[in-house]
Amino acid sequence: MSDRAVLSVDFELFEQTPACRSAAGEPDRRGVGLEGAAFLRESLAAEGARATWFVVGRVAERHPEPVQAVAAGGHEIGSHGHTHVVLTELDAAARRAELADSRATLRRVTGAPVDGFRAPVFAFGRDHFAELGAAGYSYDSSVLPSRAIPGWYDGDYDRHRPVPAARIQDGAPDGLAELPVSVLPGVGLPLTGAWLRFFGPRYTVLGMRWLARKGIAPVLYVHPWEFVDLPAVDGVPRRVSVRTGEWMRRALERVLSSGFEFTTAGAVLDDALSWTSTEDGGPPDGDAGGGPERGALSGDGEG
Repeated sequence: MSDRAVLSVDFELFEQTPACRSAAGEPDRRGVGLEGAAFLRESLAAEGARATWFVVGRVAERHPEPVQAVAAGGHEIGSHGHTHVVLTELDAAARRAELADSRATLRRVTGAPVDGFRAPVFAFGRDHFAELGAAGYSYDSSVLPSRAIPGWYDGDYDRHRPVPAARIQDGAPDGLAELPVSVLPGVGLPLTGAWLRFFGPRYTVLGMRWLARKGIAPVLYVHPWEFVDLPAVDGVPRRVSVRTGEWMRRALERVLSSGFEFTTAGAVLDDALSWTSTEDGGPPDGDAGGGPERGALSGDGEG
């Protein structure tokens, strides 16, 4: 039986990324990323793979057909916020609206359950899990346990396996789970996102196999706009667009053919150890705490 892995798709459009929003220029067209979503659906179908798509609510409102096609393809639908605004930049009322409005929109557009959430740029505050529970979510996948890199990652958490959210943040509701995004052991950098483009698919697959030997299902993430030729926008850092388009399409095909069984975040969580079987919900893999408000990526990054 193949080892399991999660390919998660953060379904935002290029113009919704912080890098594009803060740039001096503007893209010459809108909807950049929709063709990438179609490529991802086709590639997953060709491999018989399922994925979890964390969808921005505004994308579902303005482009319902591609999002409906994702759900019809048997993939899991989660939320990536309603407008892809960074949650830590909002007051409490606006954060609650981002969580609730996106979930309601995605359920209406797809007719599918929406149980999971991923924060834009992996940034969340001290009330994050309480707000998720109040909005009706059952799990989160916003913890990126990377090493600290100034301007990119804060290095706040050292969690690599599914755990109860209460092990991440004090006061989190019972029954709410956290599924961390994967980093390369020892190196402490994400296996995917920009790092797949920087280091290549051999780096990603090596990390996946390393985690699998430790009994951890790798959790990867990509964006549909990474699979298309991006427009040149004044002020968008080169690292955002490097090796996008055709290079990234070939890289994904290499990852999907790596011998793993790609399934959904929800399926991996369902198979994880019972949250009540041990004090910390699974084998120890580092400490975590309910620290101050944090943000994993800088505003000109991705996520």
